[in-house]
Amino acid sequence: MRHPYTVVLIVPTGIGASIGGYAGDALPVARAVAQVCDRLIAHPNVLNGAQLYWSMPNTLYVEGYGLDRFARGDWGLQSVHQNRVGLILDRAIEPDLRLRHLQVADAARATLGLNLTDYMITDAPLEVELRSAQSGASWGTIGNPGSLLRATETLIQQARAEAIAIVARFPDDSGTLVLQNYRHGSGVDPLAGAEAVISHLIVRQFQIPAAHAPALMPLPLDSNLSPRAAAEELGYTFLPCVLVGLSRAPQFVTKQNADSQTIWAQQVDAVVIPATACGGSALLSFASQNATIIAIEENSTQMQVPPEILGIKAIRVNSYLEALGVLVTHRAGIDSNCLRPNLSSLHCLSHRDQS
Repeated sequence: MRHPYTVVLIVPTGIGASIGGYAGDALPVARAVAQVCDRLIAHPNVLNGAQLYWSMPNTLYVEGYGLDRFARGDWGLQSVHQNRVGLILDRAIEPDLRLRHLQVADAARATLGLNLTDYMITDAPLEVELRSAQSGASWGTIGNPGSLLRATETLIQQARAEAIAIVARFPDDSGTLVLQNYRHGSGVDPLAGAEAVISHLIVRQFQIPAAHAPALMPLPLDSNLSPRAAAEELGYTFLPCVLVGLSRAPQFVTKQNADSQTIWAQQVDAVVIPATACGGSALLSFASQNATIIAIEENSTQMQVPPEILGIKAIRVNSYLEALGVLVTHRAGIDSNCLRPNLSSLHCLSHRDQS
């Protein structure tokens, strides 16, 4: 019996991807890929859309550090019926903005039926700082990581939280050129790199699903806003998609705690990634396990790391539309060359000299 056909969809965070570099603009890709596979594994950067989201029953919401450990074979993914989600609010969030986010959490309980625990406010401001690398990628730091870890530990131990949503106060830089370019459809998400640092810290320390939503004051109206950036302009919160994603995010398990339903990296059939962003840990691990790598050329990024310079054999395609065709033929066990009008004949191999 064949195992479920499993695809991993990756768009690395904070590298200015032309598709997936904004809040939720890779969701149409994920929805389409989910229709041609049995299981889709993707990370929050692909599946989050600020106040917008789209639940897909065959899609696993896996935080980036957890995806790296899964790809290496260290952790398996255990599907769940429902997680108890604990909420952490940064002490730096202003009282009115804090109340707004608590109302969002209550709304998610009342309208979506999500199971949330009582919340925690960090014992010190997290002090998020935003940075950018020479490559153009965004990253960031938090000044008080210990405060975040203490709040997480309390939620796990006292509230029995099974997944953690974090809302940190991010700097309001509405006048910067980086943000203006991003809102107009070019450049890099200035928040994404710091968000990844926050969630990675919790997943690494506690081996529990986690995702982050920034707290920001609403931006001034902009009549020239790019449609890809519009999801982030709907209001003061990015929290709804995070709560929805975490509510059914798979748990991370080791081989000692696994069962017959646990998903492991060797079960991944194909990985879809931007063609210039192939240097990440997860992709390198999947490539070493002989998963089919599909590299998307038109999803340009600020990175310049194609698969070939890393010795990775990949199927290069122009678009996600073309990638869908490759996935369909791969799942069917059909050589995609057979769908082209010019099929070359077989060639006879010569015997090697064994002397």
